[in-house]
Amino acid sequence: MRKLKLFTLLFLGGILAVSQVAGQKKTAKSAKLEITTVEMAGAEKIRAHVKFLSSDLLEGRGTGQRGGDIAAEYIATQFALYGLKPAGDDGTYFQNVPMVSVKTVPATSFKLIPKSGDAVTLKNLDDFVTNNESQTETADFDAPIVFVGFGITAPEYSWDDYKGVDLKGKVALLFVNEPASDDPKFFKGKALTYYGRWTYKYEETARHGAVGALVIHRTDLASYGWQVVRNSMGAERSHLRPDGTPKLQAASWIQLDAAKKLVAMGGLDLDKLYAQSQSRDFKPVELPVHLQAHVASELRPFVSRNVVAMLPGSDAKLKSEAVLYSAHYDHLGIVPDAQGDNIYNGAVDNATGCGILLELARNWSNAKPPVGRSILFAAVTAEEQGLLGSEYLGRHSPIPPGKISLDLNFDALAPIGEPEEVEVTGAERTTFYPAVEGMAKKFSLTIRPDAHPEAGHYYRSDHFSLARVGIPSFSISEGLKFKGHDEAWGEAQAKDYVDHHYHQPSDEYRADMDFTGLAQMARFGFLLGQNAAMAPQLQGWQPGDEFEAARKKNIASAAIGTELFSGLPMLHVEHYETFWYPPLARYTRTFGAAKVHVVVDPTGKVVQATTVEGNQLLAKPAAANFRQWIFEPFDSTAPIEFDLNYDFSIDNTLPDGPSSPPPSFDRPLHITVVGRPASVQLSQSSDRS
Repeated sequence: MRKLKLFTLLFLGGILAVSQVAGQKKTAKSAKLEITTVEMAGAEKIRAHVKFLSSDLLEGRGTGQRGGDIAAEYIATQFALYGLKPAGDDGTYFQNVPMVSVKTVPATSFKLIPKSGDAVTLKNLDDFVTNNESQTETADFDAPIVFVGFGITAPEYSWDDYKGVDLKGKVALLFVNEPASDDPKFFKGKALTYYGRWTYKYEETARHGAVGALVIHRTDLASYGWQVVRNSMGAERSHLRPDGTPKLQAASWIQLDAAKKLVAMGGLDLDKLYAQSQSRDFKPVELPVHLQAHVASELRPFVSRNVVAMLPGSDAKLKSEAVLYSAHYDHLGIVPDAQGDNIYNGAVDNATGCGILLELARNWSNAKPPVGRSILFAAVTAEEQGLLGSEYLGRHSPIPPGKISLDLNFDALAPIGEPEEVEVTGAERTTFYPAVEGMAKKFSLTIRPDAHPEAGHYYRSDHFSLARVGIPSFSISEGLKFKGHDEAWGEAQAKDYVDHHYHQPSDEYRADMDFTGLAQMARFGFLLGQNAAMAPQLQGWQPGDEFEAARKKNIASAAIGTELFSGLPMLHVEHYETFWYPPLARYTRTFGAAKVHVVVDPTGKVVQATTVEGNQLLAKPAAANFRQWIFEPFDSTAPIEFDLNYDFSIDNTLPDGPSSPPPSFDRPLHITVVGRPASVQLSQSSDRS
């Protein structure tokens, strides 16, 4: 989430003009953007959405709660009014997300049992919060506690906090965040990577066999106070239904003073352990203390819903691809045991993003003609529960991730005036960044680097779930400099929001909010999406980025489909090279069948691709191409061998041209390659256009 930049306060909305495509040639490759404007009272329309979505009537839009369901219905109704096509399940706007609510009940207890001396009982909510991710009603264990530093396994940084320790049946004690560094080549310097996020800590300790984890809270390391942890994690959490992934019986945070008391029971000092954790030489420390835990939970299976709509593209080829806009509609709902106001309305977080999403949808629906690629709109659920709705969307997208060019996400924007800066943290990691820079210049906006990279904003909002499946993704928000104010003022507003409103009942709609900036961010996002929708190629990640491999894999999966290797379930393509009709064979009108014998070793490398039969003008290029394919490693001691059949044909009905269409993969172990008739001399041609 873009939480450090979120604010509440101030003034009236304004008028926004948003651009649409007025003319477009038949293909995006040759399309010329001709911009005209359409009337759009954006600021006040966004205000109206925010006011309704954050009203007490919607009870804080809790996941699995009545108010969350009302919010989903409201958004779906708006999509329908705009005339957008349903993109959810069974011809509806709703994508069902099967979930389980796990409510930690007061009977839960944690007791620290030292090797000698008196036991110490920790107080739930004050000293710790916990949740049973394994989704059982009761979990009881008495387990040794092992301090594992930051709990990180990062081979690319030569870092391993576990050093071969067996955590099976034990409890991991570890710090949130990651080793401190100013070196951008080491955990990205001051910027927090995913290794520092609490979600990673739970995932990694579970992979190492732990039954529980105690993440040590320090406000400076977490970038938020204990109250935020308590409100977010202290009672009811939602989870996706079990899928076989290892889970903790006690996924927990421990308050700093309680953690100090814990390690002191073992004769150690927490500050010294923190210092030791900064070194690659750190080794896990098993404390002479056990955690005796009783985790009692109430389970409630339910179905929440993503709300998904589509504007189909106009280009016959590109409409199977898409640009995605996203925002989460959930917040924390009603907290029954809270004193006083117990409705967590979530006006800034994230009725603002939903208001922008809906205004974008309205204006895209008015775009005539629609642009080349399709446009997807997704209001996702359960972001506050750990980005669950977007995680599910990434796995079950109506358009495969490998065909989604870009995701532009909106999360918790500050309705405090007209910005002079824009934040697009993560955009610089994508090939789309030059377009972002150009658009910011047109808007007279300075691109502000992440004001607090140490907070790991990139890993805290829904764009991260989509990046994990390879989609180039980032959030759009204002920076800290607003018209009529200096940067210090913006920083003060950010701090006020985090300290006094973030994840608290006071995050409410106020009549003096100024939605001018949100309308400007909507227009900025509209034109960026328009650019991406008409670009000749899909966007990607910069070489070496952590999400590049997922992008290549999903592009390959989208292109190849499921039929080619349907009889070899262990084979999953990670990277493939598009195969074009061999130039010499095309110019000589050579066609027919070819067969290639393939051997893939357990690392996923193609170690052999040799021709078995067929004209060598066809078979040799096919074998050479397949040697460049890469598969995911598979669990086997023996390689996988198979014969791959190619069918080559020249289609005289296709128009003349220098290139051929890409192959098709609609039969098991068969690749069909169709060539255009050649019309130019070999020396003047290029097989790829």
